Amino acid sequence: MGIAETYSRGREFAIERPFALVLGVIAAVLLGDLLLGLATGQTQFADIGTLVWDGLMRGLVIGLAGIGLSMTYSILNFANFAHGDYITAGAFSGWATTYLIAGLGRADIGALLLVGAGGSVYGGTIGIGMLSTPLAVVAGIVVAGAFAIALSLGVDRFIFKPVRNEDGITLLITSIGVAFALRYLMQFVFGSDVRGTTAQPPSIGLYLIDGTVFIDAHDITLLVIASGLMIGVHLLLQRTKLGKAMRAMADNQDLALITGIPTERVVRSTWIIGGGLTGIAGYMFILWKGTLGFNDGWLLLLLIFAAVILGGIGSIYGAITGGLVIGLTASMAVLWIPSAFARAAAFVVMIVILLVKPSGLFSGRSTA
Repeated sequence: MGIAETYSRGREFAIERPFALVLGVIAAVLLGDLLLGLATGQTQFADIGTLVWDGLMRGLVIGLAGIGLSMTYSILNFANFAHGDYITAGAFSGWATTYLIAGLGRADIGALLLVGAGGSVYGGTIGIGMLSTPLAVVAGIVVAGAFAIALSLGVDRFIFKPVRNEDGITLLITSIGVAFALRYLMQFVFGSDVRGTTAQPPSIGLYLIDGTVFIDAHDITLLVIASGLMIGVHLLLQRTKLGKAMRAMADNQDLALITGIPTERVVRSTWIIGGGLTGIAGYMFILWKGTLGFNDGWLLLLLIFAAVILGGIGSIYGAITGGLVIGLTASMAVLWIPSAFARAAAFVVMIVILLVKPSGLFSGRSTA
């Protein structure tokens, strides 16, 4: 009787949720292949540990930047395609500040403000790093957030606000135009070359069964700052009047207007919080990977959209969780496929999970 009942339930599950069954089979096959690799020595535990740590770092950047995009969508009801270029703009402004402070008196001021455009000065040459030039790095983080806030507010005031009452397509197309304008303005000012930004940071090695996983000072910096900011956003949304007003407006904007919630203040606060997090995420992304280019934010934007959609559009916690899932997938996919296809694997995982849970991991939880 027990076997028959189990078979019946399994058959019903397979009929009602075939995609979940397929997902389970794929996961089992990949896990089996991984265990076989560990057993035969083709894969080492240290390799897996390194990829997991790399994925966590990547996921923190994606999740931090995704918070701003998710807030914009839930409160202003449009997908802001200029978000990736806010990331790049914050990164360039912050790194120009870091270069200026770290290299003052050692290189030409113009070259420092242009972040070493054309190979005029290198971050490694002037020894930029969290431990070697902490003041320059902290100042860069602050300026990156502040500049992205100013940019977000300026674009909203002069470009988005006049068309805010139009349909979502109008705002979407407008944001694409803003994205292209910002991207090629930055290319014009800073150049199209990808430049190294930091010296090699000191690291510690953690022994893991058959090898060592290295964690450097910039990894720890990213972990501390991203985690702290995420906790801060949680506390703001759950414990403050502004956070409650944001959640109310995300749930029902018309009702928020009737009950006297200052919607313009909420919109302004959304751009301030989202812009600040976006700028800092851009700076930390460059600190972590050590190179800077004019289209870094655009390339990251696709993964951010994937994270926000995966987590559930409009959910802050969904954006964070989705960012970690996408980051870990993009890093660990190299265990099974060539690294050139790792980004594609993240999108495949997003599609498969959405087939099982179409409204996302945190569906129905707007803003919070």
